[in-house]
Amino acid sequence: MSVREIFARYGQEYLDAYGRKVPIRHRKVLHSILNCRTPALGAVLCSCESCGTTYTIYRSCGDRHCPTCQGEKANAWLEKRLDELLPVPYFMITFTVPSAFREVFRCHQRQMYSAFFQATSSVMMRLASESIYFPGNIPGFFGVLHTWGRQLQYHPHIHYIVPGGAFSSADHRWNPSPEAFYLPVRVLSRLVKRRMYSALNTEGLLDAVPPQAWDTDWNVNSQATGTGERSIRYLATYVFRTAISDSRILNNENGKVLFRYTDRRTGKQKMTELSAHEFIRRFLQHVLPRGFMKIRYYGFLHPSSRIPVKVAVAILEAAFCIPAPAHADSGSSPFIPRCPTCRTPVKFLCFIPPEKLVHSGFG
Repeated sequence: MSVREIFARYGQEYLDAYGRKVPIRHRKVLHSILNCRTPALGAVLCSCESCGTTYTIYRSCGDRHCPTCQGEKANAWLEKRLDELLPVPYFMITFTVPSAFREVFRCHQRQMYSAFFQATSSVMMRLASESIYFPGNIPGFFGVLHTWGRQLQYHPHIHYIVPGGAFSSADHRWNPSPEAFYLPVRVLSRLVKRRMYSALNTEGLLDAVPPQAWDTDWNVNSQATGTGERSIRYLATYVFRTAISDSRILNNENGKVLFRYTDRRTGKQKMTELSAHEFIRRFLQHVLPRGFMKIRYYGFLHPSSRIPVKVAVAILEAAFCIPAPAHADSGSSPFIPRCPTCRTPVKFLCFIPPEKLVHSGFG
């Protein structure tokens, strides 16, 4: 079972049912996934270096919402983040949009996601640089936007991975935070709500939120994660993929889609069944605005920081005589097409455009 199979079986029916209500961006993603690894995108002709057999490999769509196209990017991102781990305790700080605000987020995604990043990151930068719990005025962290829950429901939140401490701009010394505490979550919640109020006011969207919604606290969770490797590996499975992987889909029959998920409270595997139309709707609601950056870096982890990450690692190793934590690799290697008969790598011969595939008999 796969997302593509569900789109192939019910996608056109879904588009016919909802017509112009389906955003153009959603239509494009649906068609990209439908055409992924099919003659519609063309193919590359390869030849086995050993036995000379030729093979046609259909091209991938490359869309960042396609469940089958982003594995290599995820592995490369993971390896880079693990190489940049500092020899200090880490924290994962998660900001979640309250339910009363989710409809305005859904309807104005580019503005609201950007405002959410701005509000949460600026509050963290301010509190960390002014912290009474540890000195230093150059913290560093990166955030990843997720918009889905385990049953594909709309649940926007940002995970920040934070090294515990900050550098001083005066002498570049590292000032560690307490191992079990970084910043007070209640203060973070209050300040983020205040900044989001200002953001909605600027966008002219205050009337889109019930007044009583501002009585709700913005949920902030701060968790010490040790070396940080575990939380980074967790995020890597989501950074370059969308709401559900093909492996979770169990059945697709009679207009219904059955898939599994993990209950966050019990840790047990459960199943849920949705109509095919509802499954497609839930999947497409997590499509991001074109060009939107869902991973953002701040402080000394920003690419333009005056303290490059490699320098930061070296400073900490020298200051505390602690080597950067070793980590196991991602366990995967770059995909190399191989001959199914003799397992020898195949070499590229040429690209075959879609129109030639239709008439040539390739594939």
